[in-house]
Amino acid sequence: MNASWQCTLSLNSAERLEVLNLINRTESRLAREAIDETRRRTVVHGWPGEHWLLREENEIVQYALVQGHPHATVEMCGGGMDELLLTLILARHEVVDWWTRDCDGSQSNVVRTLQLLSLNLPVPETPVPPQATLRTFVPGYDESGWLEQNNAAFADHPEQGAWLLDDLEERIREPWFDPSGFLLVEMDGHIAASCWTKVHELHPERFGEIYVISVDPRFQGHGLGRVMLSQGLVSLRRRGVQRATLFVDADNESAQRLYRNFGFTLEREDQLLQYQRD
Repeated sequence: MNASWQCTLSLNSAERLEVLNLINRTESRLAREAIDETRRRTVVHGWPGEHWLLREENEIVQYALVQGHPHATVEMCGGGMDELLLTLILARHEVVDWWTRDCDGSQSNVVRTLQLLSLNLPVPETPVPPQATLRTFVPGYDESGWLEQNNAAFADHPEQGAWLLDDLEERIREPWFDPSGFLLVEMDGHIAASCWTKVHELHPERFGEIYVISVDPRFQGHGLGRVMLSQGLVSLRRRGVQRATLFVDADNESAQRLYRNFGFTLEREDQLLQYQRD
């Protein structure tokens, strides 16, 4: 059968359901996420984007989402590569960054490596310093304070450092959001650090994730990174989770040191490969 890539800026209802079914089938086959959470949410909510569909006859057999212009970022369902699709995207974009999963490290055009680490629970609890207060996130009250703290902590991060209120509110509305697993530490009347956890309720293993963890630069030096990681893991264990995961950049030496000291081990590496138009 002949297969061809087609691009659309908006998925219709039938295409959206087909793509979601493709993502779900791929995740069942691979026993892991098939596409980044943000890109999956673009499909779930029917948001506009540069959607690429590979069709065989009338069936969608592959999907990719491109974001950004003229410097574009792309991920294909399953995390693989497609040379024909790359050629088509480079005809539209001067530079293309392509996320690949389960990498073997043989590529020479890697611009970023993201590691998935995992840890079996429980772990020993690190107490909160006496001058700090641990509490949970309160929707409708803590949004601006958390955004200020988190964006300050990730000022130089390509994804986490530019959260807007809309970004936060969209996730608060997600079915998986649980404020009891969104932990804040206050010092001197400010949110000094936070650890936002997520339980993957629909996964057969029902594992937990350290979704976002950060310390305001003004409050570094108090060991709050270790405190928040410990408290987040304890929170996941209290909700019946037996294994926790997190993503970290391979070159983030301080975070790597913290996670390895806790006992996290490498599960896989994802790499961002860069291509430029000739």
